[in-house]
Amino acid sequence: MKLLCIAGLIASAGAFTSSPAAFTSQSCNVGQDLGNKISAEGGTAHRNRRATIVMDGKANAIRDRIVTVKNTKKITMAMKLVAAAKVRRAQDSVVATRPFSETLQSVFGGLIGRMGGDTGSIPLLTQREVKKVTLLVITGDRGLCGGYNSFMIKKSEARYKELTAAGVAVDMILVGKKGAAYFQRREYPIRAIFDCGQNPSSSEALLISEEILNTYLAGETDAVELMYTKFVSLIASVPAVRTLVPFSASDITEKGDEVFQLTSDSGEFKVERTELDAAEPQEFPNDMIFEQDPVQIVNSILPLYLNGQILRTLQESVASELAARMQSMQSASDNAGELAKELSLKYNRARQAAVTQELLEIVSGAAALD
Repeated sequence: MKLLCIAGLIASAGAFTSSPAAFTSQSCNVGQDLGNKISAEGGTAHRNRRATIVMDGKANAIRDRIVTVKNTKKITMAMKLVAAAKVRRAQDSVVATRPFSETLQSVFGGLIGRMGGDTGSIPLLTQREVKKVTLLVITGDRGLCGGYNSFMIKKSEARYKELTAAGVAVDMILVGKKGAAYFQRREYPIRAIFDCGQNPSSSEALLISEEILNTYLAGETDAVELMYTKFVSLIASVPAVRTLVPFSASDITEKGDEVFQLTSDSGEFKVERTELDAAEPQEFPNDMIFEQDPVQIVNSILPLYLNGQILRTLQESVASELAARMQSMQSASDNAGELAKELSLKYNRARQAAVTQELLEIVSGAAALD
């Protein structure tokens, strides 16, 4: 009886063998040679199995991280190229609006000359005692652009504190989701909020200029200061502040312009800067009779000039944001490449350590048998 129990236990243990054929779903006929079948299937599996390197979990984790870093590098490089394409489009928009600005500047200069420089009856050219200032702050709608948004927000905060310390009331018109979210959380006085897309249009600029004109002409503010990021190069942008309203007749007639063009040289992006002189004032004959009074014509031209200035500023801010994103993505790609090299070195060292350990175990086993 004891012999039968021992034989049953041996048969049960044989059923749980580590061979791949031990758990086959095929049924065996009575009288079939089970031992021959297991040996044949085990030999086939051994011949088809590929040689693998047995490594510890650390090496496998490093290998997976290398793959992740390389995929991240591909994404950041693609984002850089997309930003470069958008910079070109923004620059083309600036160039396309330049003829209108030049004509407007020329006509305005001619009308001011015809009026003899007397601008006291034009509200947008009249200086007031400053008791309240409205800050027009332009930031971006998205992140991943380095310090573009944070620099502008810090500059705006510093200007706000400077004006309030001088006893001047301040409110804000915010353009861009990043700046709006920051100042809303801190309960700053906000007059209006607008989005800043990647392709500014004249309709978007018109909404902002109408808000500024209504606020200023209604006497709710005495000056509007424009805070934006001035485009310098692909690796540098400077937060800038200037008075937008009221206008200065001399600034309008004498101020030149700059045009930037993104080009490539030997696979590297670079920016070409072109300085443009101010448009020459248009000369009107002395015997020319205007259907409307020149003052009314100037009052009609200034809102168009304001709309053009805001559109130009939005385009320049977007170009600065995209240039900052290009630089940020290039830095991220470079860092990903360096990290991938370091991880590859660690991975090779881990593989070498695993192979060396296996060789030592084999040599130690062989020495123990001797």
